[in-house]
Amino acid sequence: MKKLRSKFNRQTITTILYPVLFGVLIAVLWQTQLLHKIIGADTFTLPLPKRIFGIITDNWSNILINVRATVIVALGGLVLGSLFGYLLAIVATVFPKWGSGGLTIASAFNAIPIIAIAPILNNLTKDFSKDPNIRSMFAKMLVVMITCTVSMSINSYRGFTELKPFSLDLMESYAAKKTAIFFKLRVPNSIPYVFTALRISVPACVISALVSEYFAEYVIGVGRQIRENIVLAQYATAWAYIAIACGIGIVMYVILLIVEGVLLKGRR
Repeated sequence: MKKLRSKFNRQTITTILYPVLFGVLIAVLWQTQLLHKIIGADTFTLPLPKRIFGIITDNWSNILINVRATVIVALGGLVLGSLFGYLLAIVATVFPKWGSGGLTIASAFNAIPIIAIAPILNNLTKDFSKDPNIRSMFAKMLVVMITCTVSMSINSYRGFTELKPFSLDLMESYAAKKTAIFFKLRVPNSIPYVFTALRISVPACVISALVSEYFAEYVIGVGRQIRENIVLAQYATAWAYIAIACGIGIVMYVILLIVEGVLLKGRR
């Protein structure tokens, strides 16, 4: 018991305390302008954290509107991509001859840069609705969905097929039907792999949402505000939205870790 507690404390230090201390160190160097001297920047292109925080507090109502738009796109694409990827993994498991080809195609999509997919999907969805807001949201969700589908399909397929030693032989020795093997053996075994995929997809969905907003028809979202303010040379405001984007990713990832810890507590 003592060994487990000491191991848990060491893991807590390495996974939480060290990154926090590193972030505090960077913030101190940044605020004292030592970071500017190190990288050769000025306070116009790299504003001080105090000014960035002031812009966030002064414009919180407008920032919240853009945050909501980005979170809707990121979560919507994450859910759609995860469900579709899991479905692809099921098809690949039930029909291995045809399913493996589907996974290969999904993996090929992962090689396409997001910056190339976003404008193409934006043009393809122009006839989806007369409302530019709906068209823009749909196009951005498709970009995020494609990004999240790949990791979920590959990891879920591993969960369906990489079973514990002799577990499949044991089920077959009981004359279990394929449906029973699937729902009682393969599906429970795939759950940890699903969370592994989500650990990849959650940061990716935020990045994909931000990039897709660069090319969106409707001017809203954290990514679009970053682009517009950089174009207008409003670097302090752009950095404020960059900080908000980092916060969105961190909050979503922490929520995922909490859910994973609760659902998989008995498996540890």
